Amino acid sequence: MKRLILIALLFCISKVSITYAQETIGKPNVIVIVSDDAGYADFGCYGGKEIPTPNIDALAKSGTLFTDAYVSASVCAPSRAGILTGMYQQRFGFEHNVSKLPVAPYTQEDVGMDIDIKTIGNQMQHNGYHTIALGKWHMGDDARYFPLQRGFDEFYGFVGGHRDFFGYKGQAPSPTQALYDNDKIVPESEVTYLTDMLTDRAVSFVKANAQQPFFMYLAYNAVHTPMNAKQELLDKFSHITNPERRAYAAMMASLDEGVGALVDALKKQNIYDNTLIVFINDNGAATNNSADNGKLRGLKGSKWEGGTRVAYIMQYPNYIPAGKKYHKMVSGLDIMPTAVGAANGQLIAGQITDGKNLLPYINGKIKKAPHSDLFWRRGIAAAVRSGKWKLIRSGDTNPVLLFNLEKDISETKNLANSHQGKVKKLLRKLEAWEKTIEQPRWLSPYGDHNQVMKHRMEMIGREMETQYP
Repeated sequence: MKRLILIALLFCISKVSITYAQETIGKPNVIVIVSDDAGYADFGCYGGKEIPTPNIDALAKSGTLFTDAYVSASVCAPSRAGILTGMYQQRFGFEHNVSKLPVAPYTQEDVGMDIDIKTIGNQMQHNGYHTIALGKWHMGDDARYFPLQRGFDEFYGFVGGHRDFFGYKGQAPSPTQALYDNDKIVPESEVTYLTDMLTDRAVSFVKANAQQPFFMYLAYNAVHTPMNAKQELLDKFSHITNPERRAYAAMMASLDEGVGALVDALKKQNIYDNTLIVFINDNGAATNNSADNGKLRGLKGSKWEGGTRVAYIMQYPNYIPAGKKYHKMVSGLDIMPTAVGAANGQLIAGQITDGKNLLPYINGKIKKAPHSDLFWRRGIAAAVRSGKWKLIRSGDTNPVLLFNLEKDISETKNLANSHQGKVKKLLRKLEAWEKTIEQPRWLSPYGDHNQVMKHRMEMIGREMETQYP
């Protein structure tokens, strides 16, 4: 009798374990890691040699690396709005970084991500996930844009576009720079080094939620300015003579260590194999942080490849091929539908989605490219990539620029005069896309002049571009 009872008990435990395993396989954990202003050529898996990034490289080795990956804007806030919603952010007027320049009839309270738009947090909650946003938010300063109001059960980070990595003396200079733990402000005396603190909170969240499906949006502010680095890592890179580049390298090392610690936590909780990890950089290398875009022309804020083409990796054991490079065009807009697709979930009805679930494309079930065309606009400057062709339009005083990216990834030869038919076709595509979007609800304090100057063929190199942020 005792033996029969034991067998029955073991059978029940086994059945529960199998059921839980089936449920978790059906709902994998999803982690989206965003780095800030990193250089395309500064990641080892993208050819970087100077700064070791072994943990980010390991994601690429265990997953798929995208060579032709883009974000939907070349500056922080609109790029993140595209990632968070899966739709061109211009559809709801989010064309520029948040500013103090609303366009009538909108007011300062309207400067932020439209509250009627569903975020990836909302989408994952809708599909049974516990959600957290960590790090940089930058989706608007008003209380209604706060992460806890936008689809996230937990928040640990700051709402503005930047802050110091070390604690401020006294209080943070502004509420947007304060560090929040949910709706409570963390005393600055408790701030040690922010990259590490975000990692620690991410690890503790994994431990606390290992038995339920979770979604994590981990938006590091590394390697955005200010160039704050830990002394021990500055010492590690003492061979780099440029002090700003040395600080950048040390900050990259902290970022990479954070990725490694998070992956280790997943493995220790035995949920690594059931977790989709996405890594993406928010835009190209900044003009002011010594990041390196390598052979890509241009920097943050521009429509050159160096402004919008980014490092982008997806890893999901047994579902995404390991060690593969995917060469078709993909976008940060694809992250939201891919997350919902991995969860075998349903999108909330009533909202346009411009992104695609990349899983069937990566796995080879769908052979065609996820996108035939991608579009960008920030003020007077706009661009379209269609197949191998890229067109940039930046006002009446600049000529239209056309490049064949397969032959000229560094955008050195303007082919507009010799391919006028292609120019007309791409301009029509760009104009048709612009009819589907709103005019900006607020403007950039830099105005259109900088955008015109950035996109002149003679504008080459960091020294020149720094004049026009």
